[in-house]
Amino acid sequence: MNIFPYTPRSSQKEFIELTERCVKKGIPCILESGTGTGKTICSLAGALPYALEKKKKIIYLTRTSSQQKQAILELRKISGIRKIFAMGIQGRGASTCPKILSDPELMTGSPEELSRFCSEFKRRTGTDAGCKFYDSILETKMQDHIDHCSSKMPTSDEFIEYAMERRLCPYEMMKRLIQNADVVIAPYHFIFMPGTRDRFLGWMNVALRDVIIIVDEAHNLPDHLRDVMTARYTMRALDLAENEAKDRKDPEVSNGISATDMISAIRRLMIQAKEEFLRDDDGLIPPYFIEDGLMEELQINSMKVRNICKALIEHGEVVAETKRANGKLPRSYMRSLGAFILFWLDADEEIYVKLTIADDTALEAFCMDPYFAAEPLRSCHASVHMSGTLEPLIEYQNVLGLEGAELKRFASPFDPDNLMIIHADDVTSKYDDIKQDESIIPRMEDHIVNILNSVKRNTAVFFPSYSLMDLMIKDDICARAGRTSFIERKGMTNTEHQGMVDAFKMSGGGVLFAVAGGRISEGIDFPGKDMEVAIIVGIPFSRPGAKLDALVRYYDIRSGNGWAHAVASPALRKVRQAIGRLIRSEKDIGAAVILDKRASAYPLLASARSSDVSSDVRNFFMKKD
Repeated sequence: MNIFPYTPRSSQKEFIELTERCVKKGIPCILESGTGTGKTICSLAGALPYALEKKKKIIYLTRTSSQQKQAILELRKISGIRKIFAMGIQGRGASTCPKILSDPELMTGSPEELSRFCSEFKRRTGTDAGCKFYDSILETKMQDHIDHCSSKMPTSDEFIEYAMERRLCPYEMMKRLIQNADVVIAPYHFIFMPGTRDRFLGWMNVALRDVIIIVDEAHNLPDHLRDVMTARYTMRALDLAENEAKDRKDPEVSNGISATDMISAIRRLMIQAKEEFLRDDDGLIPPYFIEDGLMEELQINSMKVRNICKALIEHGEVVAETKRANGKLPRSYMRSLGAFILFWLDADEEIYVKLTIADDTALEAFCMDPYFAAEPLRSCHASVHMSGTLEPLIEYQNVLGLEGAELKRFASPFDPDNLMIIHADDVTSKYDDIKQDESIIPRMEDHIVNILNSVKRNTAVFFPSYSLMDLMIKDDICARAGRTSFIERKGMTNTEHQGMVDAFKMSGGGVLFAVAGGRISEGIDFPGKDMEVAIIVGIPFSRPGAKLDALVRYYDIRSGNGWAHAVASPALRKVRQAIGRLIRSEKDIGAAVILDKRASAYPLLASARSSDVSSDVRNFFMKKD
């Protein structure tokens, strides 16, 4: 507590002491604590004294740049009591690499491609063909920048601006400076992508066993780890591989078999898989469907299939190296195809399911178990996992294999009377019910409009999907409510998204339409009057499909309750995250309305039944006023 820079609220002292105890013992600490209750500052204040004493490094992992900023702001406060050096780092992208900013093609590059692209320009150091931003780093006095960052402790955005003004590459500067930091704030993938992790720890000049990892918004981690280990290949990528092969005069990849022969065989199998196995959005493919199909199509054995994939990779490497030498993004579609098919063939049937995906006519090897990707959490000195919506904690512990962890849920320190959570008893987003009763959607729309008309306060409406949101907007609920509307769309850039959020906050009674589980419902603060009403349109259970069915079966076998793990828990977390946007301090008030009668079945939501949600919302604010 000696470096905690505030007067501690209820339970914060216990939070800090628990974190400190687990860090000293070298064990995981899994915590649920409500939004706005100081998780960031408490975890850092608990972990830092031991880390500084024992010369351990803290890696604070975040999902979004706004969470990075919050960590830096809290570390500045701590540094006012005990001097520390903290530094944020972001991946190589448009904001951190001046060359990417000036070349739209580079924005689509994978981390590996961008790394190889960057290496080529660093190799040209000192020539007109090199990177001037990198050359400037070699000529600068690094100690000046260490002193600046140590004294100012800039956020990542502030440091990027600082480096750009001096015509220094922000990404390369971050890489050089983090070895001096006591705390490094980084995105998840810096630790959980194997190649990236090794380079990252090398830049920090630290071994994983000497690292304390803090995971912010940890409820996102299991799905993130599944994504890390999942591979997808689209028909569009196959078309590009074919074009690349033709540009290379269709090289031979086996005796009498050309690259386009292999590509054509894969194309036919992808189409066949879609026709035979697709059910709605996805479909389960028999484990050996692609391998057996390629052997039959090309009249070869399984070893030849693998050798052809390796040949595609080798030809692709030539393509990529030629592009790199010419200062282009070192991408090869033949290489990607060969690597994907090898990954597909080697995917462990115990933890992978193979799917055909409707979007883009794609193949996907989906990893059901995040345990293996979570290995860094079991190899580091200690880890702290925290979120406002992590329950059930034992489920999180078991899924990631965090043996010996201490688990703790802290109740919100805020006055419970400042938050009202109610649910309507006459509607549901359950697909079968909607199919049988066509009046459910209009009743939901009426509830939304009546709430919006009953209180003129900043309101967010969270939908389970973009399709339902688009349907209701098409039905003109915006016009019926007579409120300034803001709509979260797929594919919005960070700038567009932030601009929309800022405009909503300043609207003085606007309505924000968004998707539960999206960027707005997680990771963005709406303090005070920025958001006072949240309407959750149905409980956002995942849409049924082959992938979800496989996940349910997998955890049925593993833990005995696959539906709760794969369906119910994620949906309830999305609802609780949306509700959590409302109360960020002891002075905030808010009303959350769940438009789904099934809310009564889940005590974790703490929702009261209402027969007139708009009146109850109006009366709640009248009482508070």
